[in-house]
Amino acid sequence: MVRRKNSPSFFARANFFIRRLWHFVSVDIWHITEYKLHIHILKTLNLSVRCFLNEKLQEKASALTFSTILAIVPALAMLFAICKGFGFQHIMQSQLFDYFPAQRNALQYMLGFVDQYLDQMKGGVFVGIGLCFLLWTLISLLSNIERAFNDIWQVRGGRSFYRKVTDYTSMFLILPILMVASSGFSLFMSTMLNSSVIFDFMTPLLRWVFRLAPYILTALFFTAIYIFIPNTKVKFKYAFISGLICGAIFQIFQFIYISGQIWVSKYNAIYGSFAFLPLLLIWIQFSWLICLFGAVLTYSSQNVVNFNFEKETNDISRRYSDYIALVIATIITHRFRDGLPPMTKGQISKRYAIPIQLVERTVDMLERVEIISQTLSEEERVPAYQPAIDINRLSVGYLLRTIDREGDEDFISDLKAYFSAEWKVIVDTRRVMEEEGDKIDLKDLQIEESMITPAK
Repeated sequence: MVRRKNSPSFFARANFFIRRLWHFVSVDIWHITEYKLHIHILKTLNLSVRCFLNEKLQEKASALTFSTILAIVPALAMLFAICKGFGFQHIMQSQLFDYFPAQRNALQYMLGFVDQYLDQMKGGVFVGIGLCFLLWTLISLLSNIERAFNDIWQVRGGRSFYRKVTDYTSMFLILPILMVASSGFSLFMSTMLNSSVIFDFMTPLLRWVFRLAPYILTALFFTAIYIFIPNTKVKFKYAFISGLICGAIFQIFQFIYISGQIWVSKYNAIYGSFAFLPLLLIWIQFSWLICLFGAVLTYSSQNVVNFNFEKETNDISRRYSDYIALVIATIITHRFRDGLPPMTKGQISKRYAIPIQLVERTVDMLERVEIISQTLSEEERVPAYQPAIDINRLSVGYLLRTIDREGDEDFISDLKAYFSAEWKVIVDTRRVMEEEGDKIDLKDLQIEESMITPAK
């Protein structure tokens, strides 16, 4: 077969195909607005990888590792203090060994510190100081975790100090109860399987289900973290999918970690009895990376639709940016005029099919120039927005004038002296536009609600 003279080589065609595929996955895919499962999965993976790199999760995991090491003994002390009050501290200890088999030596070492910690807190001045240090370390750890999750979810406001104390204390009260209840349920079911004739034919299946119990509990634990830690509304289905994925990854990591310990015997010669410490740090670091990746995956899967047309949003023109600002300010003004509940950024994006990044950027700018202000949302734990001034004063001209004058001016010395004609043209042109805009109030503009198709 004779090859045509101008036909491209195999490597050229492969290079062209790879470049087209990369452009589709990174750019063109965000122009597809209709829902397709495979497109949704590709978008989620794309956004997850970008968020994982842009949010510097490796640094966040390192910071959380330090906070965990600082708070791990006080946290265990609080758990065992609660368990001793109910009389099931031994059950709690066995449960910890079962949940974290890779850190059995480290747990035994730390439980010795816990016993000393609790003995010292029985009396004397140390009671008050120790209790304050215990609470501070726990609240500090959980605050750092919440801050890392809020950064991923792009939530600016965290919980108040009162909510931190109440929510975090509730977690530490409920956690040992759930762990002991899980142990009691497993023991009860094992007894029933061994003693009851009714379950004889189902014993192999149920025993197989019990072997999956650690995976299920780990997945549910991750799911609960992804729902309750961020200071925003997280949908259960996305948190559960991420919990299943990260629970499986964590169990695989546990297996690899335990299997690989036979290859790190050299640590014993270097560190002696403290050989568990560097291994513990590595284990905590990777565990936090898995946990943060699940948070990124949850955020990406829940918000992936809002990142359509991201490239165009970043390259938006000045005129279209002013148009979007006018649209969003008009929406907020009309809802205030009609006595309707204020909308959040997410609600505006979903209702009017405006990319969430563009909504966030515009709303932040309008809030910064004091056109709008925050208020409490009736349904979600995120801010909603209302006009910050009398809507009878809020004209198109006032809006454009306020946006136009945001930031610093006249900081380059003698520039206006050399280019006075250019500055006069800018000022006169803007004045004509603003004077015409002063004749139109935002509350009098029309919104064709019947023509709007909300984003799905």
